[in-house]
Amino acid sequence: MGNQINSLVEAVHDGLGLSYPPVIDLGPKLTRDQLLASMHATMSRHEGGPVWLFAYGSLIWRPECSAVERQRGRVHGYHRGLYLWSHEHRGTPEQPGLVFGLDRGGSCSGFAYRLPEENIEESLLALWQREMPFPSYRPHWLSCRLEDGTKVQALGFVLERHLPSYAGNLPDSVLTQVLASASGRYGTTWEYVEQTIHALRSHAMPDLSLEERFKRCKPILLAV
Repeated sequence: MGNQINSLVEAVHDGLGLSYPPVIDLGPKLTRDQLLASMHATMSRHEGGPVWLFAYGSLIWRPECSAVERQRGRVHGYHRGLYLWSHEHRGTPEQPGLVFGLDRGGSCSGFAYRLPEENIEESLLALWQREMPFPSYRPHWLSCRLEDGTKVQALGFVLERHLPSYAGNLPDSVLTQVLASASGRYGTTWEYVEQTIHALRSHAMPDLSLEERFKRCKPILLAV
């Protein structure tokens, strides 16, 4: 049964011109100086006042820095998607994993963290080092509405479609292969998706589309 499913997956890949694992050159990792330059350029566009961070994936359940306030929030114009190849956190160059990013269109629920003013540069640098080992995201100030109705400017990491790290909305057959095999420094892509789904649901903001897709791939994965 497993061999038949593997053959079917390969046939689908061949028909679509897709295969896993892909050969992707993400280029060199960003240096500390490059990270600092990106961070300072981003902060120069901040309108002033408290610095908020919008968390839509692992930052919900594994924050990088402390916060003095946390509220559920929503941004419009971007949606959460498992659209970014990972060579480090959830995969390797030989077997890339996938991580979430914000892509254009729709809306996205998550958490907004208000960062403490003291040691703000240290907190932001740690965040840049985690989120941008490669230049895969564009740091961007998002319009975020908090659960109390307040509208704030929140830092988010959005996808750049022209970069080789952008996977886009892959077919289920490819996602199944990734979930079955990709693992990196922080664990597997499978665990990453499962933890994000659990965190969103436990905070009463489930991503039903993501949950449905995860369920669709799970029976295939278990059968293989």
